[in-house]
Amino acid sequence: MDTAEYVSILDREGRSLAAAAEEAGTGAKVPTCPGWQVRDLLRHTGMVHRWAAAFVAEGHTSYHPDAGLPDLDGAELLAWFREGHGQLVQTLRSASPDVRCWHFLPAPSPLAFWARRQAHETAVHRFDAESARGGRPSEISGDFAADGIDELLCGFHARPKSRVRSEKPRVLRVRATDTDGAVWTVRLSQEPPVTEREDATDADCEVAGPAARVYLSLWNRLPFPSMTGDASVAGLWREKSAVTWS
Repeated sequence: MDTAEYVSILDREGRSLAAAAEEAGTGAKVPTCPGWQVRDLLRHTGMVHRWAAAFVAEGHTSYHPDAGLPDLDGAELLAWFREGHGQLVQTLRSASPDVRCWHFLPAPSPLAFWARRQAHETAVHRFDAESARGGRPSEISGDFAADGIDELLCGFHARPKSRVRSEKPRVLRVRATDTDGAVWTVRLSQEPPVTEREDATDADCEVAGPAARVYLSLWNRLPFPSMTGDASVAGLWREKSAVTWS
């Protein structure tokens, strides 16, 4: 996927997030984020949008802290969210392809990183907002979901920050059944996970299903659609896979 595609997805997903949040109300509970209400979701995602936009717009070449969460609620919070989302979309669309700024996962360019990361950040939280609203959630395309699985396994969990560790070596296979070639072999040990983009070996546990379901399950939003083998390996993922941005 190219940068323009990611930005288009970010634009659409952010608008859908705001619409679902408005319909649910800022006091509604978010079932996929225990302990959160919609106001927490809007404050968090809106803060992340502004934080990301600042790197690209202001050219920060090292880590720069976010501005914190706003003391807003209701219609004011929704307006604040929409404003920040719009600013992020415009910043990414108008940025030079060779803009230099800090980013925290491997990518073809800083701009490509931020467009991809914010598209996935917003898509997952849009699902959260729709879970609070209730009803049928919007669909996620197989190709985009497979890309998100790859970002999570080969990006986030390749870093030393990953807490998905195992005292003895284990192998987790992840398979998207509706997307050609979308299979990953994740080797777990006392070190950060090592992921190969192939069906490399016998696995202790395999999780499989449509890419969108697997994507959301790996982000701990849904149960695994299908699991075979040692359930404790999948349980380890559930327990240890929460990530941080930086």
